[in-house]
Amino acid sequence: MVRNCSVDRTLTILSDAWSFLVLREVYLGARRFDQIQSVLRMPRGTLSNRLTQLLEAKVLGRASIAGGARFEYHLSESGLELYLVMLAMLRFGDDWLAEGKAPPLRLIHATCGHECHPETICSACRQPIDALRVSYRDGPGAGLAPLATRPQRRRTAGVQAFERGRPSSVSRTLGILADRWTFLIVREFFFGVHRFDVMQERLGIASNILTDRLNRLVSQKILERVKYQDVPERYEYHLTVAGRDLYLPLIQMLRWGDRWLGFQKPLILHHMDCKADFEPIVACDHCHQALHPHDMCYHLNYTKLRKDTPPALLGEHN
Repeated sequence: MVRNCSVDRTLTILSDAWSFLVLREVYLGARRFDQIQSVLRMPRGTLSNRLTQLLEAKVLGRASIAGGARFEYHLSESGLELYLVMLAMLRFGDDWLAEGKAPPLRLIHATCGHECHPETICSACRQPIDALRVSYRDGPGAGLAPLATRPQRRRTAGVQAFERGRPSSVSRTLGILADRWTFLIVREFFFGVHRFDVMQERLGIASNILTDRLNRLVSQKILERVKYQDVPERYEYHLTVAGRDLYLPLIQMLRWGDRWLGFQKPLILHHMDCKADFEPIVACDHCHQALHPHDMCYHLNYTKLRKDTPPALLGEHN
């Protein structure tokens, strides 16, 4: 049995990094299979599979074109709201993975006209959220469910594969959180789990896969190993400062799952600073208003990849 969790349920739909990147291309204006494939350069069978999953989850819809022989894809209302998860991932990549260089994409909030660095704020006090200042309690949907059968597969490709088509802070974040297991392992740290055996029991994960993911997170400076016993030697894992910032994309996934997947909330978040329960809002760091995809423009700090210019969800800023 495992804890009911809206993050886990969201990841059942967004099964790996490729699903996120397919959505990213739709947000940037791709509408057809060939437009997405030409940028991501992923195997056609993999792309077809991810599009099918997103259609079945009603994150995307499609309409026939060219006499019914081809299709265009469009975002549903729920797919539109997943954009907020992308913004939280983009902010993490900009803050921690840019290696001193300018971000690949510069966001402009059309509502206030200023450059925007998305921040996650409390719905009650409108102040930025720090993972260390949030507590939680069980919600009406709390409880246990049977452990789902998950493929015990190896980790998917890294950031080099995800950035073949375009440089992207989202891709760089997904180079860390590259598959569902890694997302769920990071989630466990925010539930207070630090030890290998407890994590393995709670997730039902094979020991070799858990070892691989933990070692990678340590090498990426998301986790640090801390000895807590000398004889025999025993270690536990703790989030670094960068690792704690991954809380913000995760709670956006939690919020999306709570809203769109038809379950009562398993978890209620409480902001210790204002002593109120809250929902995480992605807001403009200049005007502090909640962000909506249709209010965002962008400027690319690299050469545009597609010669055609499909109608974009986000307007390009000149």
